[in-house]
Amino acid sequence: MIVSVVSMPEGVVARTGLTQAREHLASSRFVIVDVDQEEEPPLDDEPLSRRLGLDDAAWKWLGRPDEHVRVEYHAGTAAGVVPVVCGNQVIHIHVLAGDRHFITIHQGPVELIDTFIGQLPQDRPPDAVTTLFLFLQGVLETYRRAITQAHLEVEDLEEAMFEQRQPEQVRRLAQLRQRAAHLHRAFLPYAAVAQEILVRRRMADHDLSAERQAMNRLHEHTVQLVLVEIEALRDAARRAASSYASLIADQQNVVINRLTIVSMIFLPLSFLTGFFGMNFAFLTNRLTSEDSFLEFGVGLQVGAVIVALYYVLYRTHWRQLRDSRARDAAGDDQP
Repeated sequence: MIVSVVSMPEGVVARTGLTQAREHLASSRFVIVDVDQEEEPPLDDEPLSRRLGLDDAAWKWLGRPDEHVRVEYHAGTAAGVVPVVCGNQVIHIHVLAGDRHFITIHQGPVELIDTFIGQLPQDRPPDAVTTLFLFLQGVLETYRRAITQAHLEVEDLEEAMFEQRQPEQVRRLAQLRQRAAHLHRAFLPYAAVAQEILVRRRMADHDLSAERQAMNRLHEHTVQLVLVEIEALRDAARRAASSYASLIADQQNVVINRLTIVSMIFLPLSFLTGFFGMNFAFLTNRLTSEDSFLEFGVGLQVGAVIVALYYVLYRTHWRQLRDSRARDAAGDDQP
């Protein structure tokens, strides 16, 4: 277990143990504590909150693995489990903000925590509530960065598939759609509980300062913005998948069109071949010379092929070319 204590407002970071962190939490006017439980949190009957000196039974779930997203407010202290985008995964960080301390608990290294602690000497938050909102704003930024990266990749795939369609693009689009759905499932519970607790705090605390009300509204606005961006990413992924399906459908239409042309050419040939292959009196009595065979046998087949080609080309190519030229001319005539 790695415990880091940040003395505020200096922002000096020191590595300590739980005992020293507990002493800092009890004596300091404002301190930030980060607890990294590493990959395997220690099995201990005593809750981590009690080991940190938080004797309130309401926080006994702090640091407990497999906790779902939650936000609670009790006796002037806010705590919750916050989903954070870390690489290609969504992890959960336990957060507690009291009057004189701000605590984060997680398993393994988290880029957001390192960035947040590194920015503290520049940000210099005056109290734990401001620190909490700074941290939550960083949480939302992890989603926005992941959404932007996925959105740009969807647009690149959509542009590439129009240039040259490849089967690999389908697999990547499916992964991006799954990524968007994963982000939505991870963020939606937090958006719901955060909205609930912020509205409740504004309604219950009539003496809430204007600064904290502004921070509440900013956080609510950013939460809604992230939801809109996630939905836009899902729409973009669906649109790209529809475009890929349309390209496949167009290619199939071209193949079907070619088969139709071949069928219209060989169908009359097959009919004439079968007709002249019949052994009845008219054919055996009339088609007795080479000239009559060339006139009826070969001539009718050549005529049928010419008529079929004219019909097919007129219906598919010449007519479409004429209509497109007419549309272009009409477009040029318009002011």
